[in-house]
Amino acid sequence: MDAEIISVGTEIILGQITNTNARYLADQLRQLDIKSHWETTVDDHPSRIIEAIKQAEKRAHLIFICGGLGPTDDDVTMSSVASALDTELELDQDYWVKLQNDFAKRQVDLAPENIRQAYYLKGGEPLSNPVGLALGSMITQGHHTFVVLPGPPREFKAMVSNSLIPKLRQLTNGRTIMSANLHFVGYPESSLMDDINHLLEPYPEIIATSYVQPDETQVRLTVYDLAEEHAQKIINKASSVIIEKLGQYYFGTGENITLAGEVVQRLASHHYTISAAESLTGGLFQATLCSVPGASRVFEGGFVTYATQMKTQLLGIPSEFIEQYGVVSGEVAGAMAKMSAEKTGANIGIGFTGVAGPDTLDGHQVGEVWVGIQYDGQLIKRQLHLSQKMGREAIRRQSVQLGLLMLLHLLLHKTE
Repeated sequence: MDAEIISVGTEIILGQITNTNARYLADQLRQLDIKSHWETTVDDHPSRIIEAIKQAEKRAHLIFICGGLGPTDDDVTMSSVASALDTELELDQDYWVKLQNDFAKRQVDLAPENIRQAYYLKGGEPLSNPVGLALGSMITQGHHTFVVLPGPPREFKAMVSNSLIPKLRQLTNGRTIMSANLHFVGYPESSLMDDINHLLEPYPEIIATSYVQPDETQVRLTVYDLAEEHAQKIINKASSVIIEKLGQYYFGTGENITLAGEVVQRLASHHYTISAAESLTGGLFQATLCSVPGASRVFEGGFVTYATQMKTQLLGIPSEFIEQYGVVSGEVAGAMAKMSAEKTGANIGIGFTGVAGPDTLDGHQVGEVWVGIQYDGQLIKRQLHLSQKMGREAIRRQSVQLGLLMLLHLLLHKTE
């Protein structure tokens, strides 16, 4: 089954926002073996929305129209789709009552225009919005199925995962698809896939695809049209081979996992706490850790010692020590880790120092980073050599990810 994604929004056309919805939806479709061959972007103008739909009908069977379901005058997507399909809009009375009750409970005035968000395509079915107001809609006409989805990414993703995906599975005609999503950090995608494809030679049933994100690479292993138990067995065996070979870059398997989340989970399971002292990363490690729900169980605070003198004033590292070894050194990274743990009473301390760029520092090249970890009476230091071509922000992010990976492997070893 082939698909087309139509993204609606003048703000997308003008470059005011990044269209993350299309990328997310295309990846979800890929996992269902639904190929999205075309992606179209159109502004909030009814005639152009209708034209985009008519064009999509000529080349795709499954057509998604995303964005423009709000209560304002420029939210014309649902009515435009109805016009394109020569149908009407129908009010979901139960949902409209629910919407009114919800506003009343929150003591918020409900504008008359909000009723627009309770309409769906007549002859189709509404798609519930788990975290927002506007209904989506799904309708089949002849050989085409049309899906209308909201624009705000939080609402969009929730509706896709909770309301849409179960219905799309029915459209695949019951085709059996088994897959596993493996997550890696710190290994170039091309090298990673070369190694994985070589390891998968004994498993011709498996198709491996990669998806590069800013902070990791995901590899999906997929098997089609085999008995579920047999397919799962093949995937499990192949996954074990890959993890055994590439375990130093691997941090987990699953759909909605993050490296920071895995670290927080492991820290909590050991009843450990962690503190951090950051230089080049400027608090990014701590912010990443705190983005995980439940991080307060393992993290109470840390230090951002960006300037050299702050390492002395806040952490108590002697200036003579820093002068002796240099601020970009394993010794200073280790001292930062040790002192952050001591001053906060944490079980583990981690320190980051290095050169994010764009200029060199004291003869050290851009991309030279040191990570120190104080853990179980050990002081561990590791030097990272990151490509300056990555750019300043990518170097900072990758430093944090590789620090998290070091922590995870230490904690996994503790489990064993």
